[in-house]
Amino acid sequence: PEIERWRDHTPVLVDDIISTARTMIETVSHLKAVGMTAPVCIAVHGIFAGNALRDLVAAGASRVVTCNTIPHQTNAIDVTPLLAQGVRAITGRTG
Repeated sequence: PEIERWRDHTPVLVDDIISTARTMIETVSHLKAVGMTAPVCIAVHGIFAGNALRDLVAAGASRVVTCNTIPHQTNAIDVTPLLAQGVRAITGRTG
């Protein structure tokens, strides 16, 4: 890709699950290798098996953010209202 045009931007990596963090770590490493800014890594579900979070930060992630679907120190996105709305919609309830 045309890296130069994105050089002044912060990469944001989004995945559904961070378990071992291998996919994110590899991507962070590739971004560092081409001189990009440290990325923000976001996942819906943060499982973080073993030392996954430590390894991801050590690889160069500037911030790791997850939704509150699994309690973890990285939870910064509250999906409770969205899930409640979905449950109300499929059950026909309004409140």
